[in-house]
Amino acid sequence: MTDAAFDRRRFLAVAGGSVLATTLLACGSRTAEAAERFPVTRTDAQWRSQLGPAAFDVLRREGTERPYSSPLNGEHRGGTFACKGCTQPLFSSKTKFESGTGWPSFYAPLPRAVGYHQDSTLGMVRTEVHCSRCGGHLGHVFDDGPRPTGKRYCMNGVAMLFRPA
Repeated sequence: MTDAAFDRRRFLAVAGGSVLATTLLACGSRTAEAAERFPVTRTDAQWRSQLGPAAFDVLRREGTERPYSSPLNGEHRGGTFACKGCTQPLFSSKTKFESGTGWPSFYAPLPRAVGYHQDSTLGMVRTEVHCSRCGGHLGHVFDDGPRPTGKRYCMNGVAMLFRPA
């Protein structure tokens, strides 16, 4: 192999690696858009104090709890699941189902309880679900749920409270 061919291959490898690294780093960032305003707002310090570390990470930093770690995953009583950040009712227990994923799953939210945002973290496009009142991250919605909606709202239990009926 000639020196010119070797230099060309090295250049292409370095250039390709740089493009790949830039793309992967950008996957976790949201596109620039106008900041959404919510009726309930607090400072980060107030949220941290109210929520504790695990709920703060999920609701305010879009974290994810470990699968099968939430007591709400096994909650089967009648009642309502509400946002831990602002107590807004989010899901009826009538729409909860066993998805086998390790997170509480529902096939429909209550009317006007949640909002949606495109999420391109982890190198894939998903639909993020947040509380429409405080903007807290709840989880994601997928198109592999049961009837009647065909949706699976895969929620972080640490982001919710349960109120028995």
